[in-house]
Amino acid sequence: MIRDGRSIKLSDSLYPTHSYGGAPILIKDSSLFPLWKKVQDGQRLTFEEGLVLFSTDDILGLGHMANWVKEKKTGNHGFFVVNRQINPTNICVLSCRFCDFAKKKTDPAATVMSDDAIVAACSPELTEVHIVSGLYSGWRFDQYLNVIHLIKANYPHIQVKAYTAVEIEFFARIEKISIKEVLEKMKAAGVVCIPGGGAEVFSERVRKALFPFKIGARTWLDVHRTAHSIGLKSNATLLYGHMETVEERVTHMLKLRELQDETHGFLSFIPLAYQPGTTKVVERPASALDDLKTTAVSRLLLDNFVHIKAYWVTMGEQMASVALHFGADDIDGTIGEEKIMHAARASSPVAMARERMVSLIREAGRHPIERDALYNVVASYDEADRVAVIP
Repeated sequence: MIRDGRSIKLSDSLYPTHSYGGAPILIKDSSLFPLWKKVQDGQRLTFEEGLVLFSTDDILGLGHMANWVKEKKTGNHGFFVVNRQINPTNICVLSCRFCDFAKKKTDPAATVMSDDAIVAACSPELTEVHIVSGLYSGWRFDQYLNVIHLIKANYPHIQVKAYTAVEIEFFARIEKISIKEVLEKMKAAGVVCIPGGGAEVFSERVRKALFPFKIGARTWLDVHRTAHSIGLKSNATLLYGHMETVEERVTHMLKLRELQDETHGFLSFIPLAYQPGTTKVVERPASALDDLKTTAVSRLLLDNFVHIKAYWVTMGEQMASVALHFGADDIDGTIGEEKIMHAARASSPVAMARERMVSLIREAGRHPIERDALYNVVASYDEADRVAVIP
């Protein structure tokens, strides 16, 4: 087993350059032929071509194209992280139609974690803690920062990924300071990157219908642009499978691609399948084919992103493993306890061990790489290895 330590960057050896010039690619849909040629030639796909990708019934051909790009970027590797999600409170001033997680202060299900509970949620084997919270007017910004301070004081080795652009904009408003000042304080407290949540889909039509009091595309992008300007990396998401159109999905991806051209600050893109839960914006979640198609299209359109995640919490374990051949190279992490999607009755397990993550990646025929929040290598798992806890 190779254990290069948390500070080692992914080397060029993990990203071998393959020659696919003579390799047969099984594409049956003739509308994909000119797009496949452009992909092979390293040419950028357009909005209209993104619509062609979504419209094809040749899911295997689309998968071949996306897998070719994935292997050009990250070889045969599949990434995961040993992490834990912490939700300090589910009390939120917003009332988004699609959200089962948020509660009002008077709701019996409303919770606020104590300092002891926050520390107890962490453990020495964790590499990353992912913090997402409600917009709680009962807390000042310092109390949100205190969550970070508690984790770093007790587990200095743990990397903290926090908070979403929605929360950051909320902090700026309640403190009457700039978004940049909020981000600088978060960075000083120990945040190494910010998650991609809160993007939903960049559509004013959808925003007005489902989350009218939440920030829109311009503010979300501005928060991430500002984070990148001070050296904070971030991630990006798309919530799909509700009332958005295919055109809105493609527009969303291209807005992210445009910002990545400008800042080069995004680490990964995560397509998130909407979970109907009790909100019932739609009756059923996106199909498995839609999950794979959205993953593959994002890999082909987001040519300036290195990593595409197949988030097992919304996609399910087996489909996340399959998606590693449809453009994804990462299945996220062990999570520990995830509440936001499970509040919407996501059917995936609440917890996954390191062993299971390695197994899922191996089932896909990929080489498991344990990473940290910034995609530094923690461990490389060879086929003969026993899975062991990394000190």
